[in-house]
Amino acid sequence: MNLKVSREDLLKPLQFVAGVVEKRNTLAILANVLLEVEGDVLTLTGTDLEVELVARLPLLEPAEHSAVTLPAKKLLDICKSLPAESVIDLVQDGDRVIIKTGRSRYNLATLPAVEFPNIQTEEDTAPVTLPQRVLRKVIDSTTFAMAVQDVRYYLNGMLLELKDKQLRSVATDGHRLAMALTQLESEVPNVQVIVPRKGILELQRIIDDSDKNLTLELTSNHMRATLDQFTFTTKLVDGKFPDYERVIPRGGDKEIVADKESLKMVLSRASILSNEKYRGVRLVFTDGNVQVLANNPEQEEAEENLAVDYQGEPLEVGFNVTYLIDVLNAVKGDQIMIKASDANSSALVRDFDDDTAVYVIMPMRL
Repeated sequence: MNLKVSREDLLKPLQFVAGVVEKRNTLAILANVLLEVEGDVLTLTGTDLEVELVARLPLLEPAEHSAVTLPAKKLLDICKSLPAESVIDLVQDGDRVIIKTGRSRYNLATLPAVEFPNIQTEEDTAPVTLPQRVLRKVIDSTTFAMAVQDVRYYLNGMLLELKDKQLRSVATDGHRLAMALTQLESEVPNVQVIVPRKGILELQRIIDDSDKNLTLELTSNHMRATLDQFTFTTKLVDGKFPDYERVIPRGGDKEIVADKESLKMVLSRASILSNEKYRGVRLVFTDGNVQVLANNPEQEEAEENLAVDYQGEPLEVGFNVTYLIDVLNAVKGDQIMIKASDANSSALVRDFDDDTAVYVIMPMRL
């Protein structure tokens, strides 16, 4: 291997690829990134056997075909610490790679490229092409509701569903649920997959809010997303996702409209004196007002009042304040709507001006 690349061209793709590499691995080679040269293109690959990210970047001049693996974190740390606009030379010398730039020289150990694993996708499937911003929006709207290390492993991820010219994302941890959908311009195959939590978070890092297209391929075991510079592959969760349609409350005769930022500030202040373990707050809705109450085992209390658009019978309901604030952070509009029926039923929250994303929060007994 003998190649020449600019620091700026290498640094960003390497940061993304190194992010996929598993920090605590059982195989030494999984701590490495695969570098492959073909003409004037350098390809970087990182994997943890569940998720794989391939990045392509230009070389400053064509080089002979070659491949080697290098320690991902060390290579990234070296690139980060080099001066801006540096030109990096990588030269293989036996089982070592010499990195040279200016008056700096680094000698890194390698492992054979033939030992580097790759994720095989076994089925052909009809690819779906859509703008990156479309996928980004449904993922951003629901990511926070994914479970973290739940024994119900199928909750540790996000449901992606293609059906009826729609893309839908759903995430739930059993206490709250987030669902977002967007209309697509063309017909799509009916398919439903559960993408693991790490797969969603890594995909979220590489897609942006642009109109640039990406191609999605969904099989029974894998999802692959192809962008200009990246190809991202993740294994899927083998399990049955809960019937989210049954969870979404359809009644809710009490509707409250509130200013999002004002409500978020009120909840944040009241939460200071909530129980640190259960994070519960009581919301008391009366005509034109919501009273937010919190207390803790030290007998400390917080009370906040906020003007809201509500007319009807008084309603008192308890919620985990963190769940409420997470929803408010996900909503993009200025006003939110809360629909509820009583203190024992789940509440539905959404952007007042946009019903493409809905959030369900279970009440707490306080």
